[in-house]
Amino acid sequence: MAQLFPVAGAKIFIGPAVTTVPDDADLDATDFASVTWTEVKGWQTMGAIGDSATLISEDIIPSGRTLKAKGTRNAGSMQNSFIVLPNDVGQLALLAAENSPYNFPFKIEFDDTPPTGSDPSPTTKFFYGIVMSSQEQGGGANTARRLNGTVEINSAVITVAATTGA
Repeated sequence: MAQLFPVAGAKIFIGPAVTTVPDDADLDATDFASVTWTEVKGWQTMGAIGDSATLISEDIIPSGRTLKAKGTRNAGSMQNSFIVLPNDVGQLALLAAENSPYNFPFKIEFDDTPPTGSDPSPTTKFFYGIVMSSQEQGGGANTARRLNGTVEINSAVITVAATTGA
């Protein structure tokens, strides 16, 4: 039977602004090793992350066919929502990042740490992104206020698989 990997229990973190993002070919988990991370609490909805290719197409008259190819890669717009926690340092960092032109490192830790091993760790994703929005949203009378934070991912997404350790 297939195993499910729920989003419940995952955490998202933001680091301090960076002035340059390493090229994808040079990017790996070690680029994020010295980052001081701040958890953004109240995470309610995780947006999509990961590459998709831009479609290149040209219509060819004699063959009556459109030729298609893959173009550049785009890691997407991660549209997240959080319940509003006015004093949360992570949400304050996200709000400050929206006011900044710089990229910020992000880390996502999933709740899939193996139950055994000498030093187990969860699946972790790392990437750089620009915080494009930090809009507050209401709803009905019985709805918590939400902070919607859109992150335009500006690098490859590095995935470090869960491990049991040595």
